[in-house]
Amino acid sequence: MRVRWDRVGRISLLLLLAAVVALYVQPARSYVSTWRDSNVKQQELQALQREHDLLSRRARELRQQRTIETEARRLGMVRPGERPYVVSGLPDD
Repeated sequence: MRVRWDRVGRISLLLLLAAVVALYVQPARSYVSTWRDSNVKQQELQALQREHDLLSRRARELRQQRTIETEARRLGMVRPGERPYVVSGLPDD
């Protein structure tokens, strides 16, 4: 029986190709997983940035005298010298 070297070479190359592909599977899966995680983190970052912008705006508003007075009056506070009034018996809507 004769050895067919061309077949042995083809089978060897095929096995080598399969080994190389097998070596690339885990890194490819890891890359896809990392890419997905990156997208999720990017969305979280955008949400946190929006929240930060809202909180920064609110902090600027709270430093204004007009806002401080409005919030104090909402809590029922009055200025020195003002006469407070309490209205009761109003119908509920």
